[in-house]
Amino acid sequence: MANVYYEKDADRSAIADRKVAVLGYGSQGHAHALNLKDSGIDVRVGLREGSSSRAKAEEAGLRVLTNAEAAAEADVIMMLLPDTEIAAVYEADVAPNLQEGDALFFAHGFNVRFGYVKAPAGVDVALAAPKGPGHLVRRTYTEGGGVPCLIAVEQDATGKARDLALAYADAIGGTRAGVIETTFTEETETDLFGEQAVLCGGLSALVQAGFETLVEAGYQPEMAYFECLHELKLIIDLMYEEGISGMRYSVSTTAEYGDLVSGPRIINADVKAEMKNVLADITSGKFADEFVNEVRSGGEHFKALRKAGQEHQIEQVGKELRAMMPWISGGKKSVTEISGGD
Repeated sequence: MANVYYEKDADRSAIADRKVAVLGYGSQGHAHALNLKDSGIDVRVGLREGSSSRAKAEEAGLRVLTNAEAAAEADVIMMLLPDTEIAAVYEADVAPNLQEGDALFFAHGFNVRFGYVKAPAGVDVALAAPKGPGHLVRRTYTEGGGVPCLIAVEQDATGKARDLALAYADAIGGTRAGVIETTFTEETETDLFGEQAVLCGGLSALVQAGFETLVEAGYQPEMAYFECLHELKLIIDLMYEEGISGMRYSVSTTAEYGDLVSGPRIINADVKAEMKNVLADITSGKFADEFVNEVRSGGEHFKALRKAGQEHQIEQVGKELRAMMPWISGGKKSVTEISGGD
């Protein structure tokens, strides 16, 4: 069983006298920086020259420096940039400014797990990763709660890296909900697999396939949208709150029986075998290399895939139907309005 820690287990003094630099002010960056500030931590934000996020960070009362300046000034550096940008920023702005005893932090183990970032021997390398989007990390903190968090230590140069990681998680609100101890390898590989096979890739492909099946059989696209996408939130909310068994208890007996007998026909042995292939591509580093090389080469294939998804019929039908249901997004700000993109 995993080790789970709460507020009583964290020693905030481990980070109280440290100078923290948060590099990036996107979804996670704005949440970490503001939560740290409100927890009384000495924090500054590092941004690239000309970043559109500078004004937002300064308006929020944060000190903003360049990435290099922030790294030089701090002794705890949290890398909250996109995965494909971290290595370049590390080499140019962070590595030259690292001192023995400093700590290099990440909220996702990708760059360390696959060798794109290699810290010097005298530096602690740790993970503090909230299991939720940045706007939720910030909102729950301001409400007195928190989002569950993961911590891990890849390199313990000082012998105090774990205490520091737990204190950092505590300062951003993680210990209010629970902090689970893991490893960089486990966090990275399970995170990528979950995104690709279930949460994003698997789910979106399943929804699209269900929609296409109904439309191709002659049913109205609007009906297909409601049955295969719109009602998904109801089911996910039940699973989120009560687990799979709780969801089955809450739906009709017709839905429950259909779930039990038809679910295994859709997600069968062939699908699970393909899931294992996806996991193998992740653990071998094949996916990481493919992704990084695609972005570095201009991302034309990535853009084509994105465009094809945006032009799928379910997106056009959904846009029209959601316009009839203003309560879905009424009054809510988008993530891009809440925080910047870098």
